[in-house]
Amino acid sequence: MRQTRLRHAGNSHVIDRVWVADSYFTRLRGLIGRPALQPGEGIWIRPCQQVHTHFLGEPIDVVFLDKTLRIMRVYPELRPWRLSPWVRGASSVLELPAGGAGHLAEGDHLKEA
Repeated sequence: MRQTRLRHAGNSHVIDRVWVADSYFTRLRGLIGRPALQPGEGIWIRPCQQVHTHFLGEPIDVVFLDKTLRIMRVYPELRPWRLSPWVRGASSVLELPAGGAGHLAEGDHLKEA
């Protein structure tokens, strides 16, 4: 998977290591079988309107984004073996380690750095 960085448009917070899952197989696999995300890491799944946490060992923060990277919904600490709500209008999802979305709020914008 290719890597990028995402920056909060309103402040200097940066998510340094973001893996982009934009093919069928990378979206299907997501975080399954990967080490737990560390602070400053995430996976950006696109397109995506719903995720599951099956086979994950730890909770994750789930951030739904529209096509302009505006945050539509934040679901903190989605536990393993759960299914997120389907978010109408979302175009992608950013998965972060639990607590990683604490500085993000609905309506905020992200930018690819």
